[in-house]
Amino acid sequence: MKNDERRTAFILAAGLGTRLKELTSDKPKAMVEMNGKPLLEYVIDKLILQNFNHIVINIHHFGDKIIDFVNEKNYPDVKIEISDERDFLYFTGGAILKALPYFAQSKAVLIHNVDVFSDVDFQTYYDDFIESGDAAWLFTQDRNNISKVAFDKNDNFIGTYNIQTKEFDSDRDFSEVSKLLSFSGLHIFKPEFFSDFELKRCHVWTLYKEISKTKRVKSEFIQPNYWFDLGTQEELKNVSEWLLSQN
Repeated sequence: MKNDERRTAFILAAGLGTRLKELTSDKPKAMVEMNGKPLLEYVIDKLILQNFNHIVINIHHFGDKIIDFVNEKNYPDVKIEISDERDFLYFTGGAILKALPYFAQSKAVLIHNVDVFSDVDFQTYYDDFIESGDAAWLFTQDRNNISKVAFDKNDNFIGTYNIQTKEFDSDRDFSEVSKLLSFSGLHIFKPEFFSDFELKRCHVWTLYKEISKTKRVKSEFIQPNYWFDLGTQEELKNVSEWLLSQN
């Protein structure tokens, strides 16, 4: 596979799935089913439809079940690799650093939380992002949630903000904030900008704050027809019913 033909996605599937309670007592969140189909399968199928041909999945909680699923499905025409975190959970930032060897031939990487369900056209964004001079694009929305991502007047990420506690996690002054938006669990980055970091457990915002000092980590505002976070049993039930109503 030539580098210019490679579209890479990194599916974050190492979470413990604690909000799903008993549904993850014997399986990872990625293998929780919605209308008889695992969440991971929904994400993989969508990525393949959008011409992503290289997929990396990180694993931790019951990670062997994800490996078995991928082997049994035996997806044709797509290379699927496993970034194994079963011995140590690195969080999102550390997960990227841990998986960097798998991205050595990738110009860009789309990161997709396994519990996000949407109709975002990633292929178009991915191709446009490669042509940009930016280090990363964070897909954002205007939602009523507590945790926000902060951007300055140049649309560059500068930190996170908690609406409730008023805590601003940034090296910059809050007066420099131009807009506060909600993160979608989706982002694209260029691996070259992560190569100087030492492998460690960390949140992705720690890395993006450092990178944004020299390169732009841009907000890409999205307005999809649908976007859901399937992190709780109630949300899973609601989206399952919504899906059935679409048929």
